[in-house]
Formats: sequence, structure tokens, C-alpha cells
Amino acid sequence: MDSDSEERSRMDDEEERKKWNRPPSSYGSMKSDSEEEEENEEDKYADGEYDEEVAQASTSFCPVTPPSEPSENATGVQLNRSYSPETLCTTTTWQTQPQGAIVIEDSSDIEIDTESEEAEDEILLDHSPEPPEPLELEDTTQMDENGQPGRLHPEQDLPYVFKNIQETVSRLSKEELFKFKMALYQWESNLTLQQVMDGDILDFVDRIIEILGMDRSLFHTISTLKSIGKKEEAEQLQQKCKRALIRYHLKQHLTRKHQVIREGVVRAGRQNLLNTVYVEPQISTCGYGGVDPCHELRPHPPSPLQVPSPDTFVGLNNLFRLEKEDGTPVRTVVTTGIPGIGMSVSVGKFSLDWAEQRANKDLQFVIKLSFRTFWLLQSKGPAPTMSIMELIEHCQPECKDLTFLEEEGCKFLIIMDSFDCYLGPLDWKNAPAISDNTTKAHLDVLIVNIIRGTVLRGARLWILGRRAAVSQIPSKFIDVVTEIQGFSDEMKDDYLKKRFNAELAAKIVAHYKRLPTLRILAHQPFVCWMLATVFERCFRCLEYGSHPPKLTLFYSSIVIVQINRRLQFYYGRAENELKWSNDERNLLTKMGRLAFKMLERNTGVFFEEDVKECGLKLTEVAVYSGLCTELPTAAPDGRRRFCFVHLSLQEFMAALYVFTMFRTESKNVLESGGLPMRLFASRDQNKTAAGLVHCALERTYKSQFGHYDMFLRFLCGIISPSCHDNQLRRYLFHHDAPRLGGQDEVQQLLEQTIQTAEEKYRDRVDNLKECLRELTQEVE
Repeated sequence: MDSDSEERSRMDDEEERKKWNRPPSSYGSMKSDSEEEEENEEDKYADGEYDEEVAQASTSFCPVTPPSEPSENATGVQLNRSYSPETLCTTTTWQTQPQGAIVIEDSSDIEIDTESEEAEDEILLDHSPEPPEPLELEDTTQMDENGQPGRLHPEQDLPYVFKNIQETVSRLSKEELFKFKMALYQWESNLTLQQVMDGDILDFVDRIIEILGMDRSLFHTISTLKSIGKKEEAEQLQQKCKRALIRYHLKQHLTRKHQVIREGVVRAGRQNLLNTVYVEPQISTCGYGGVDPCHELRPHPPSPLQVPSPDTFVGLNNLFRLEKEDGTPVRTVVTTGIPGIGMSVSVGKFSLDWAEQRANKDLQFVIKLSFRTFWLLQSKGPAPTMSIMELIEHCQPECKDLTFLEEEGCKFLIIMDSFDCYLGPLDWKNAPAISDNTTKAHLDVLIVNIIRGTVLRGARLWILGRRAAVSQIPSKFIDVVTEIQGFSDEMKDDYLKKRFNAELAAKIVAHYKRLPTLRILAHQPFVCWMLATVFERCFRCLEYGSHPPKLTLFYSSIVIVQINRRLQFYYGRAENELKWSNDERNLLTKMGRLAFKMLERNTGVFFEEDVKECGLKLTEVAVYSGLCTELPTAAPDGRRRFCFVHLSLQEFMAALYVFTMFRTESKNVLESGGLPMRLFASRDQNKTAAGLVHCALERTYKSQFGHYDMFLRFLCGIISPSCHDNQLRRYLFHHDAPRLGGQDEVQQLLEQTIQTAEEKYRDRVDNLKECLRELTQEVE
């Protein structure tokens, strides 16, 4: 070889060494191993030595010192390469079998001799086993580089994924590397050809992670390797980064499901991003039922209700930072609240914050198992038998072969929402105990064992549902009960301001505050959404806003929407199948009768016997209707207490019942004794609309102020054609029902009563004027 050739060879060698002995990149120093180690790489995969090598190699990463004032384009990632331990895959710890208990085994060495499935079920339910104690969870919370609690697992963090992508790509030949880069360039539109081709392997990996992000870079690397025929390398990378890949797929699923909030009927081009419009409601660790005791006309409600103090509030993303009385972290959190208080939206926000790595990074996996899905699975046919891992895979196909859940150090969360949607029986005492994640059982048994903590023993558990439903869960399985309280006054305005431009938002905020009752009820996010939807449409009219809004129309809309939700959530109706039947009409009529009896007794609570007396089922009223809730404290005699979600809604339902009986059966249920200023001589005149309002006025004047006053206002509002003839006709009343006459007589009666009241009952005048406005004001 001549001297020129030797010189060129020497220069090429030096250039090659410079490429590999490069300074730390923005993701840390990714210096390659020696050539001898690269030659033995494949042998190490075969011998299972790779995990140990990664653990040792991870200590060689140099920390990157952040500048005192980071630039706007900086990634903000500082890599302090900590020791990356081997993955420890342990089997589920054997649980000691209690004396006299039946424990389902999944061992092939044990044979269960039964003659039939029925005999097996009978044997399993004969005993009341004491389940094994759930694992005590260790709180390993740390702060990440942004000051947020929680850090990613080492195998889900950037250094580990970077290292594995770099090592996998480094083993490709020049031709294979060229094909890989070209295939990746064609696959990913965010990459330019120059970005793919310039620099060495470290530059390339550094650049794609910076542009695509860690998760997409890993996913596209595996896909591209398969597309160029390097399936073995793709499978090796997939196996080594399996924990990160599963997290990525779960994040993608949760982002697709919750990124856009679905409100009412979806309109094309009018989707709202959850992060844009979301306002976090107040969540308390001290629940009193979540019913606002404030009332426009009744400063002292008939049944006093308590509200939690601000020092009991906890942030949504801090629910699993709570501790039990002994200082250990909570395992099972139950969240409840009145209908329309925002439980489903809060689940979406929590999931989205985890998926976008804004909070709870220390949770390796967040898996959502909806009780509604469970019930649909249960109701399709014969009760299925499956293991908890098969159930998770059915609900989350991304979690196939998720063996990490069996590791004692794996910190993950199971979200089980819509507890009230599961209609199957749950036998908390006699359900057999299951101590293995692969043991098959009926769905009812699996649910009980998940909540007991005998399967998925290392999981955090978040259960959400309406109080009347979740109250059946034994308290010994629950660490803390939280209650969503809704919006404060500032949150109500903030919610509306986030949805519209400043001018329209100011109009809507000022307009809804003209009605004190509407301002009180707006603590429910559901009502705030209705305000935003209705007023946005109304303010398109130039003349709108000169008069206060009509209160009765809002309450009618609340009832209609909640009954439609009942049909969707609990009876599986599609949006185009929400036509009301006699069942819905009978339900509202009987609930109105219940509300009217409560009004006559001047009480705000009812009991199970009151529900049965009206011919109703407790579950239909307290859970499915969306109009009532259970109070957490029982009566002195131990009976369960229930109430409407607000006292004003009870008064509206009572007025709706009185009007419905008058409209459909020509019956005046208000007919009673004499009135001091009787205007009607014959009883037949009481059968008219004016006679109905006359009887309501009689009761109003005989009772203390505020007892029947709001009821009277709602009754006048329902008599208005804009309510009963336009809004309620296709729901509560048939299309061919005759029109109701006599509104002019009712108006005349109210005007005369106002003149009389100005002399004798001045404290009633303002409410009587509101009654007249509800009757006569046209909807703009």
C-alpha cells in the first residue's frame, strides 16, 4: 500500500473516532460501547444479560447542567442517568387461606370435582370468606424537574428509551440504515430529508426524539424496522421498551377519548377542547351530600343542610396524594356528587393530564374500566367467566400481556367510573376470594375482589358514582370518600368567560345573574353548560337581553335533559331514540306527586317508604332520574335520607305535578278551604286555569313567606304557552293534546292580586310580579 493510501486510511480512522467521541448532546452523552462489546451483543440477548448491561451502562450518562435562564426553544430535559435496575417479574404473593373460606385456585395441580356449573356456583357461595389483606402501598413520591410530584419509571423515561433506540439503530449496516432512514422519512411528514440524513447515528436519534417526541420516535422506529424486514431487531426493541410502549398506547387511547369534550348534541365544527374550557370544581374530603342549601325566598330551608369548609378541599390531581389516618397513602378513593356536578368530566381531565404528563407521572399505567362496559358485557347473554387480566384486555386491548401489574413495585391506577350503571348483584359477604390475577370467575365476583384488593393488589383504585349507588360498598374497603361540590361564584364566571369572547361572555354573565335562583343553581357545571348553550343562541338576536330570562324554561330544560340521559346511560338508547314513552311520563308525574307531598309537609327530605307510597322504585328515583340524591347522614332512627338536588327543583316538580293533573285529568289537587279574598263563587270555576292559580294563591297567603311562593312562580311559568305548549308538548304531553285556554283570566287575576297585595301583603309583591312576568313575557 502506498503512502497516500495509508494517510487516507489514517484520516478516515481519526474521523470515525471523532464521531463516536463526541460531546454530550441535548439528551445526554450517548457514547457507544467498545467494538468488542458490540460483537458480543447478540450473545447477550440470547443469554438474558441485556438488562444487567443496560443497568450498568446507564450510569455512564453525563448530567446536563441547565443554563440559569433557559431559552424558549430548550427542551428543559436534564438527564441525570440514575441506575436502571433489572425488571423484576415476580408471581403474585400467595395468600394464606382463612379457616373455613373458599379460595379459587388456578393451579394445574389441584382438581375441582363438580358435576355442573350450577353446583360449582352453589359451593362457592356457601361460605363467607375473609379476603386477604391488600398490600400496604409505599409512598415513593418525588418531585420532577418541573416541580410537579411524581417521576417516570426508569424504563419509561427518556434516557432508557434513547439508549435502546440508539443501540438498535447502531447495529444496522450502512445499506439497512439508509433504507431505515428513507422509510422513516416517508412515514413521518414532520421530518425533512436533511434532518434524517445529516449527522451520525447519535445526531439522528437525538433529532427524531426532539422533533417527534420520545413515544412517537419509539413507536415509529419499531414500525419502520418491521417495514424494512428487520423484524428480529424490532421485536427486541419492543420487548426491552414494552413498559414505555404500553404507556404510550394507553396515553393515545385516553387522549383520543377525552381531548374533545362532548356536550349535548355534537355540532359540526363546534367541538371544544377539554383543556380549553375546563374549570376544576371544588372537591371535598368531607361530604354532606353536595346539595346547595341557599334559596332565593327561603333563608331557612325546612331541612338544614351542611356544606364543607374550604380547608377540606383537595385538588383533582392530588386525590392519590392523600393519606390515611396512619400516614400511609390511600389505595381506594370513592368520588361522588349530585347529578350534573361533573364527575365524568373530572375523570376525563385527570386522564388527560396523566396522558400529557402534566401530573401523576409516577403512575406507570392508568387503566379505565367502566361499570357501564361491565354491565353491557354482562347483559349480552350468559354471565361470562374470565380473569381480571382478560377483563382488562377486553376493556383496554393495549394492555395485552401486561405482566408488569403483578410486580410488587408497579404503581398503577384503575379508574372505575359510573358505578351506578352496573345493575348486577354484588355479594360483598359471600363472594369467593380470588388471590391470582389469572383465575377466572364471574364478573360479579371479579368486581368484588377488585374492590377488596385481593386481585390487582398493587393498584390504586378510583371509584366514581352517585351516592345512592356507591353507598352499598362496605366502608372497610374504602380509604377516603370525596365529594364534588361544584363551582364557586368565581368559577361560574370563569367557566363562561373561557367559552366566549370577552364581549359575549360579559353579556351572559350579567344576564344570568339577574335571577338569584339561577345564580344559585349554577354551582352545578351542568347548569353552567346550559346557560352557555342557551344564552349564546339567544344573544344572536339583537333585541335579546332587555328583560331578565324566564326561570321556568330553564327548569323544564333540566328535567328534559336528565330524563334523556337516563334513557341513554341506563337503558342504552341512541340519541335518535329518545322519544318518551308512558314510562317516562308516569315517572315524572309520580315524582311530582312526591315533591308535592313534601311541599305540603314543609320538608326537604324523603325516605324509602315515601317513594314506595307513590308507586316508585327507590333506584329509579335516587339514581336513574338524575333529579334526586342520597344524603350521607341517616335519620335519627337509622333510615336512609334522600332529597332533590335542590329545593327549588322540588318546588318545580310539585308545580309540574299540579299542572299535569289539571291538564290531563282536569283535576285541581289544590282545591281546599275558603280564601279571605275569594274571587270565585262556584266550584266549577276552580276547574279553570285561573281557578287553579287562585287556589295556589290561597295556599301562598295562608303559609309563611317562601313556603309556596316559588311554587306559585313555577306554576304560572308552566301555564305560559311557551313552556307547556312549546317546550313540554312533545315530551310530557301528546302532540294532539288540546290547547290550554284561560291565560288571559290568569293574567287578570295576578294583576288584581298585585294591587291588593301592595296594601296588605307588601312582602309578596315582588314575587307576584315575577309570577306575572313568567306568565306573560314572550321568549325573545
